[in-house]
Amino acid sequence: MQLEIPNPQAAELDDLATRTGRSAEDLVTEAVDRLLAGNRWFEERVQLGIDQIARGEFIEEEEMELRVARMMRR
Repeated sequence: MQLEIPNPQAAELDDLATRTGRSAEDLVTEAVDRLLAGNRWFEERVQLGIDQIARGEFIEEEEMELRVARMMRR
């Protein structure tokens, strides 16, 4: 896969690569890895919530409002 990076970002990336002694390709690969890992984490957490709701493991809106109000008073 080939990607085009806008000039301002490409210049900054090249500068970072030079300052860190790494290749721009390595930096982009690391950034993509972090993005994908974060996305997997988010999707897993959303699915956990969906599964909990399906099992009836949730509190009603009124109870949540009370809990938040108590937390805000502290």
